[in-house]
This record gives sequence, structure tokens and C-alpha cells, in this order.
Amino acid sequence: MQTLPRMLDDVAARYPDHVAICNASEIAGEPKSITYRDLIDEIDRLAAGLAAAGVSKGDRVLLASRPRIRFAAAVFALLRLGAWVVPVDPTFTGQEIAGIADHAEPTAIFAPGELFERLPDGPIRFDLDDSLERSYRDLLSDGPPPDVDVSPDDIAFLAYTSGTTGDAKGVLLSHGNVMSDLIHGTKVIPILPDDVLLSIAPWHHILGLVACLILPLYGGGAAIYTDDYRRIAELMPTFGVSIFVAVPKLYHALYARLADRVRSKLVGRILWRVAPRVVGRGIKQRLTGGRLRFFVSGSAPLDPEVALGFRRLGIPLMEGYGLTETSPVISLCDPMSRKAGSVGRPIPTVEARILNPWPDGTGELLVRGPIVMQGYYRNPEATAGAIDENGWFHTGDLAVLDTDGEIHLKGRAKNVIVLDTGKNVYPEELEWEIGRIPYVEEVLVRYREADGAVEAVVYPNQEKLKADGKLRQAREAIWQEVRVRLERLAPYKRLRSIRHLVLVSNPFPKTSTLDIKRHLFRHEEAE
Repeated sequence: MQTLPRMLDDVAARYPDHVAICNASEIAGEPKSITYRDLIDEIDRLAAGLAAAGVSKGDRVLLASRPRIRFAAAVFALLRLGAWVVPVDPTFTGQEIAGIADHAEPTAIFAPGELFERLPDGPIRFDLDDSLERSYRDLLSDGPPPDVDVSPDDIAFLAYTSGTTGDAKGVLLSHGNVMSDLIHGTKVIPILPDDVLLSIAPWHHILGLVACLILPLYGGGAAIYTDDYRRIAELMPTFGVSIFVAVPKLYHALYARLADRVRSKLVGRILWRVAPRVVGRGIKQRLTGGRLRFFVSGSAPLDPEVALGFRRLGIPLMEGYGLTETSPVISLCDPMSRKAGSVGRPIPTVEARILNPWPDGTGELLVRGPIVMQGYYRNPEATAGAIDENGWFHTGDLAVLDTDGEIHLKGRAKNVIVLDTGKNVYPEELEWEIGRIPYVEEVLVRYREADGAVEAVVYPNQEKLKADGKLRQAREAIWQEVRVRLERLAPYKRLRSIRHLVLVSNPFPKTSTLDIKRHLFRHEEAE
């Protein structure tokens, strides 16, 4: 099996003139796009400069930056030297960055100059923006990079988990872990040399780094990132996007807009009902000039009605599942599946089973295979608790495996609410139902010890409430919608009364992947 730099070398040799990475916006000192030939040249020159600056095999190097061409070059230059890349959210506070640095003990930190005031003292600082000393441009060397012996078993990434429950850990992923995910993942989701993948997943998170940057490079395609949702409609046709990776909330909004637009006219309403694929072809033509191959959704449950709705239009939509500890992709569903709520079967070489299933088949999902991490850095106890003696990784997610071997997620095991009656309530199930209400911007479901009931804490959509003239009666308006939505669930899962609906005036604190940090939410914040 290859290492990641060797893989990129081979791809560049086959497609030297193909565009590898595009910057969605202008960035000083960087081109709008870069070919594989030029990317390899930049990586080699940067690796030579980093080696001269003292970076060597096994060193940990923090990389705190928004996605850009220089981010990608820095990743592969460090990997070429056998260093460990430690991706860090550039929006972290100085205290958060220092916490990771204290644990990782990095030799150096790559970051734009504007972040330097938030960086800890000690590690060498390299400026991605050329605004300060030890700039990226000054690192570029005309000499050849050193020939470092890097093997598939060597660590490539030290990735810190988001820690939605306050237990962030450093995940050790080897070159072999990530390469296995790429090799076997592309047997399910083939990446073509002319693919252009646009994503909103940041590259400092392992999902964005592997699935949205390295994956298209593995296939000889191009990677683009944006966090400006308003520009997505512009970027898709401009770059000829063929694969779009986003979160469910965006697909829910996109489907609603497309449906409203098409059905606003009589002809559209007729075609929507009797010839949906004709409508779908028109949508794909408008979105990407007809180049769209499929959508990919991840990070949260996708509304089955939306998934099936896109597929009915002939627009493939693939839902995936994975974790930082699994490099990250565990499973992917058929993009034209008629099975709602499934995240598909595990990719080849990955096994899955349910530990101690309850009568309904639900239990903790365990997976085993070459994508499973090497362990948690400097935390043997946590490693032993996550990976058993037979190599099974305990995901912490509750799921059901259907007769086809497909995974249906139920929620996080540590979040499950056990009522006094002994029945289990999955907060994510209620959050998904309540979150579809137009008046709800964010929702968190938890157990209320005072009366042993389920409680929903909601950050309301003020604009929608105001537009409908219901801002003054927000709680009552949301409660009426909640009652209707939860009729689909068993009575024991529902909110007992309006007393169990709490509104808050501020959004919930979230991780970089927009997961609510449940452990940080304090009850006194509720109104």
C-alpha cells in the first residue's frame, strides 16, 4: 500500500495538467487554481524548506488555517517529511489552541499571520500569508526535498475529535488507514479524473481533509471549498461541479426552494407529478451545466423525504457515515436507493456488528477493518476502552443492521435517555423531528430530572416567526407545531406539555462541524 505523498506523485504523473485545487475566493499570494504538476513542485520546494528549518520525521506540526492551496501544499509537504499533521480549527481561541499544543507538543505551527497572537509560545511559527517572519514564500527552496523513508504504518494525522461531550482526544491515523479508506471508499463512490468536488466541510476536520480534499486528488479530480452558502449557486456552474458535499440542513433548504420554484407554475406542477426526471434534468442543467453526478450528505441525519425526493427527480444523493477514528468513512449508501434512513453498507474490508442488541435490534455499532485508527495519542486507557482485544472499534453510536447489512443510525449511546419506565428515548430522533419545524433554528433534547420527562430546548427562528406575525407568541406557535410533528412518534417519546418546551435567546455552542456541545449547555441559560 502507498503512502499519501507517493499516491499524489503517481496521480500527478498521470494527470500533470489537470487542475488539482481551486480557491473559491481571491487569496493574496496564491493563484486561483493550481495543476497537479505545479502542486507537486510547490510541495517539494516547501518540504525542502521545512527540512532546512528543522522539521523532521515524527515531528508534530499544527496547521491552523482556512482551506486554501497553501493549506494543501503544507499538508503534503509535511507528510513527505514523515511529520504528523495536526489540523486545528482556525476559529479556536488561544486557550483552545494552547490546549491542543500542550498535548501534542508540536515542533512548529503553520498559520496565517493574523492568528499569531492566539498561538502559544515555543513552537516555530510559519506564516501562510507572507506577512511576518518565516513566511511561506521564504520557506520555498530550489533544492530537492530530503528522501525520507515513510511507510504506510507511519502516522499521517493527529486529529483531535470535536468533543461534543467534553472528551476531545487525539486520534492517530496512519498513511495506511487513510489510504485504505480512499481505496475501498472509491469502490463505492468512484472519483473520475474530470470530477470537480465542491464542499462546505472545512479541511481542519478529518471529514473535510480526507473526503473533500484528498479524495478528489486520489482520483485526479479537483477540490474546491467554500463557507459562503450564498455563492454556492454561482460556484457550481462556474467550476462545473460534478460532486457536491454538504450537510442535511442545506439539502433540506435546497429541496424546498427547488420544489416551490417548479410547482409555482401549472406546467411545473404537472411535470413534478408525472415526469419528475424531466424536472430533474432541468435542475441539474441550471445548477451545474448538466455536470452534476451526485450530492453527498453527512454529519447529521438527512430527512428521508428529501433524500427520496431528489432521487425521484433523478438526482443521485448519497448519505454517508463515519468518525474521525475511522479515517473517516465507514459506510455509504446507494445514491439512488429507495430505502429511507439508511447510511448504507460498510465499505469493502470493513465489518460491522451490533453489540448486545435490544429486542428491536438496536445496540452499539462496532466496526473492524484497516480504516480503524492506531489509537488515541498518549491515552492508552481510552484506546483500550475503544478498541477491544479482537480489533472491534466501539463507535458509541446506536444503530440497527437490516437484513441487507445496511446501517440505520439511532443516536449516540451516551445521549440515550432512559425513562423511569425503562423505555429508551433517542434525543437525536426528537431533535430531527422538531428541527424540521420552520420556527426552529436549533434544538437540543435532554432529560429533565425534576419530573423524569423529556425536555426540548429550542433556539427559535426569529425571522420566520416575525414574518408570520407570531414573534410575540413564539412559544405557543412552536408548541403547536411540535405537537403535530411528534404525533409520528410513540407517546412515551413525546413532550408531555408546553412546560417541557424551553426557548433560549442565543444559539447553542457548537463544534467546528456544527454539532451542539451538549456538555456546555447550562440549564440557567433557558428562559
